[in-house]
Amino acid sequence: MTDDDAERGAPTSTWGTIALWAMGLLGVAVLAALLLTLRDANHRRDDALAAQRHSYDVMILVRTLQGTIARSEASLGRYVISGDQQLGRLYFEDWRRAAETIDRIEKLTHDNAVQSRHLTEIRGAFRERGDELALIALSTNYRKNNQALARFYRSSKAGSLTRINAGLDSLVAQERMLLEARTSHAQASVRRSSIIAKVLAAFGLLLVVGVIWLGWAVVSALSEHAVARADADAQRDRAEELASAVAQATEELRAQEARLRQIQKMEAVGQLTGGIAHDFNNMLAVVLGGIELAQRAVTIDPRTAARHLASAHDGAQRAAALTQQLLAFARETAINPEPIAAAPLFDGLADLIGRTLGDGVTVQFGDESEGWCIRADRVQLENSLVNLAVNARDAMEGRGTLTLRALRRTVSGEEYVALAVSDTGCGMTPEVVERVFEPFFTTKPVGKGTGLGLSQVFSFARGLGGDVSVDSVVGLGTTVTLLLPRERAQPAAAAPPTHAVAAAAVAPAPSTAGLHILVVEDDPRVLPATMDALSELGHHPRACDDPTRAAALLAAMERVDLILSDVLMPTLTGPEMVAKLASTHARVPVLFVTGFAGGADEAIDLGGRPVLRKPFTLAGLERAVAQAAVAPGETRAAA
Repeated sequence: MTDDDAERGAPTSTWGTIALWAMGLLGVAVLAALLLTLRDANHRRDDALAAQRHSYDVMILVRTLQGTIARSEASLGRYVISGDQQLGRLYFEDWRRAAETIDRIEKLTHDNAVQSRHLTEIRGAFRERGDELALIALSTNYRKNNQALARFYRSSKAGSLTRINAGLDSLVAQERMLLEARTSHAQASVRRSSIIAKVLAAFGLLLVVGVIWLGWAVVSALSEHAVARADADAQRDRAEELASAVAQATEELRAQEARLRQIQKMEAVGQLTGGIAHDFNNMLAVVLGGIELAQRAVTIDPRTAARHLASAHDGAQRAAALTQQLLAFARETAINPEPIAAAPLFDGLADLIGRTLGDGVTVQFGDESEGWCIRADRVQLENSLVNLAVNARDAMEGRGTLTLRALRRTVSGEEYVALAVSDTGCGMTPEVVERVFEPFFTTKPVGKGTGLGLSQVFSFARGLGGDVSVDSVVGLGTTVTLLLPRERAQPAAAAPPTHAVAAAAVAPAPSTAGLHILVVEDDPRVLPATMDALSELGHHPRACDDPTRAAALLAAMERVDLILSDVLMPTLTGPEMVAKLASTHARVPVLFVTGFAGGADEAIDLGGRPVLRKPFTLAGLERAVAQAAVAPGETRAAA
């Protein structure tokens, strides 16, 4: 090689090296640009997928919310028709889940002003709808089924439901628009990235290594996508299996909860039965002991025998008082509205509340009403105050001070009597206070409360045109105040408490001895006792142990002055027997006798005839027979 050749080869070698470096640099630049383009495309794809998932999550939650609302209203509809409180609880739980779903939607769409406005409208309509349905549930709870059905029918056309559905549809439509816009933007980005990649690929064809690497990168990306899709399918299958397992576990949990509630009910019944049995055993011990001692002394010391008999009589009166107290306390419907003053009301409640709350609670009464009265059914009023007292005892965990006060209040020119029940218990948070009057709401453990006690108190006060307020401080206690309209009329006389014995001392009866009376009674123990009592009063009773034989016995009697009949009997009720009598005995006076103090016999039409409540004394029977024989057919209570 000559020096000239060397000189010519040197520039060539130099340019070749430069070209190689240029091609290398160009290849590196192409590869770098391709990598940046692919990374940008992946980021945009991931953003688009994330946006799609977000939109699908929002739309799924919206449809879930609609389904939950529909299921809650369906449960309420079945509750209105059947009155099953379990259905009412299902309605309440589904409505609570719907509120939680709204909160979740709000968290997903908090960065979108349009959707936030839709959610504000939906939440307002949801609250309005909740108030409408709560009123329907409250009406059903107090057995106002016709009113509840009418309200339920009207609620199906209510504007709140329409606004909820319209808002949710608008929310879905807005999300679909966002999804379409995001998809279009992602597709445009993908197209732009594809063009850039093609241009870069053309340059990359200059470099085999670049082409091979690019092919390998594409294959790797496709493989990763396939693996990711397979993983997503597997995760979806696992999610479906998990959802099925959760649903099955939920059903089993509900069944266990129902069984637990039944067990708790049986435990409560057992405790109540044990307490009543204890009181009755004490009273029966007095009765049996007095009778036995009287039997021993009757021939030796008549005065001592009389004293023992008086003691036995007192024990029997106390047992009768306990029976009447329990039956009257169980009554639900208002049957005797009357003017009630605070002082006699508190006097009648003192013993009942003391027994109910136990020795750990100190009960104090304060009357600052200055004789103001309210008009209400005494039983319902007492039940409401006892409900509040029991809630207060639970809040104090059985130990503390309970104060019942009667005050005068004037609100907007109207006069009210305020009955305040205060405790020194744990108190309630403002969130709990806002919901205490909702049906089925309770802070007690499952099986320890139905959530209906305070809603019944609220309904009672509103039914009288009054109101209920709650003041509570956590750790200090709670005061529940019944605000009831003042009644100008005064009580005619000091009324005995509702749990007093029905056969208490009464005014002397007119003399009607010598009546011929047909006694219809199916109980083989009560019938001879009633016969002996009537004979002792100088009457001429005729026994009938089967109401189907009453007509034949009446036909055989030469004279009939009165029919004395039990109300509830196996073959015929007393009123049914009277209705079947021949026209020849249609005008014979009838006196009904019953052992119920409100309940089963209230559903029976007694035709306005007088009623004598069991147990009765000899004086009570004499007075009842005299009243029934003297003025038959009038609506009155004999004793």
